[in-house]
Amino acid sequence: MIKNALQKLYLRDLQTLKEEIHLYPTDKHLWTIADGITNSGGNLCLHLIGNLKTYIGSGLAATDYVRDRSFEFSGSGLTKVQLISEIEETMVIVTRGLASLTDEQLELKFPIKIWEEETDRVFTLLHLHSHLNYHLGQINYHRRLLGKDN
Repeated sequence: MIKNALQKLYLRDLQTLKEEIHLYPTDKHLWTIADGITNSGGNLCLHLIGNLKTYIGSGLAATDYVRDRSFEFSGSGLTKVQLISEIEETMVIVTRGLASLTDEQLELKFPIKIWEEETDRVFTLLHLHSHLNYHLGQINYHRRLLGKDN
């Protein structure tokens, strides 16, 4: 039951991420950093993609994804179309990773150690979802803060 709820929440919020990226007025706006803003919307999007492809992709869906975390925060120049394509690929990976789990497996330790101590899969998946939403809110605010005139 929790697996179905997690699948729905991840897909809902990744769809929202796609919509946020689409709503940026231009590709250039995705990579704009204004005073007092540390990360662009494009970089936050790359970070979310990298995070989910690492932990749900490599950890649960058995993908061979190799994360480039420094690129997530330094890369630029991708178009809205490219980012949306990456988000769609992430949606497939997240769906596959979560679908592979049984109720019993949800209680097991997460296959990748993220913090000092191991955590179970439910805790980790809830954390990853809250991380997605935290940065999704930042992307929404970044997009609206920049407006169409910047």
